[in-house]
Amino acid sequence: MSRGIAKWPRWVRWTLEGAVALGVVWAIQAWQARDVPAVAPAFSGPAAPEGGLSLEGWRARYPGRPVALYFWAEWCPVCSLQQDSVGRLRADWPVLTIAMQSGDAGAVARTLRARGLDWPTVVDADGSIAARYGLRGVPALVVVDAGGRIRSVAAGYSPEPALRARLWWADRFGGAD
Repeated sequence: MSRGIAKWPRWVRWTLEGAVALGVVWAIQAWQARDVPAVAPAFSGPAAPEGGLSLEGWRARYPGRPVALYFWAEWCPVCSLQQDSVGRLRADWPVLTIAMQSGDAGAVARTLRARGLDWPTVVDADGSIAARYGLRGVPALVVVDAGGRIRSVAAGYSPEPALRARLWWADRFGGAD
């Protein structure tokens, strides 16, 4: 007579269920990032509240370090849920934010001010920067290593420890060219 899965020890069932759940999450993340290029596309654009920012200039401020690009939108409720995590992440890592389809620089500056955020933000009014990165939605965090290669993409809500782990991994194993 065979024993069914229900008869397995609890820790074995939990381990298997956890592995399946992680596999599903990994598969969804991989599918969402299927069109992301290997090398970070260059971009520049207007910045909120004023001026302009570029990926090249941002990376030059942090030589030898990975940088994060956080794509968000004013109209995105999940982005609002994640903004505190991104704020804390910015205290330890260089994070450049990109406001996708959230209006012009003035509108984005008003949103940042209303939310009490002092984020350096490139305005991607038409979504063209996000499209070059193969992103179809927000929020998304793209980790670019010191050599300019995209090391990971987190699409959708991600817990803060997962975002930190992605940057840590790129810092330790990304390397510069």
